[in-house]
Amino acid sequence: MTLSISVTDLDESAASAVIAAGLEEFNVEATGIQDCRPLSVLVREPGTDRVVGGLTGRTSLGLLFVDLFYLPAELRGQGVGGEVLRQAEEEARRRGCRSAVLYTLSFQAPGFYLKHGWRVLGEVPSDQPGPSRVFMTKDPL
Repeated sequence: MTLSISVTDLDESAASAVIAAGLEEFNVEATGIQDCRPLSVLVREPGTDRVVGGLTGRTSLGLLFVDLFYLPAELRGQGVGGEVLRQAEEEARRRGCRSAVLYTLSFQAPGFYLKHGWRVLGEVPSDQPGPSRVFMTKDPL
């Protein structure tokens, strides 16, 4: 069989779904555990119910993965972010998670996460001057 391998910068949602399903099937076969679930904590605008920020991630095999976390500037520094993070961690604990992982850029929010009990696992520099990726964990949740 001759395969075609391609590189793209397009959003290939259908392809991502095939890859995710295949990986999930492999993991379930290897572990006997099927517990991967998305997790979102959404911040909505009063009156319109429009999502203005929040956190997205997933839980799997006892671990919370934080993928994205964003709040608009006018909501920062008011405790909203801490509450979003607290609710994500609480839900992860309900799902049986003991630990959590994420990465943030050095100019984004490492101090925020440190303030909320996370610790730095490591840092990977960028070829661009200044920023680096800061990998963080929280254990126990």
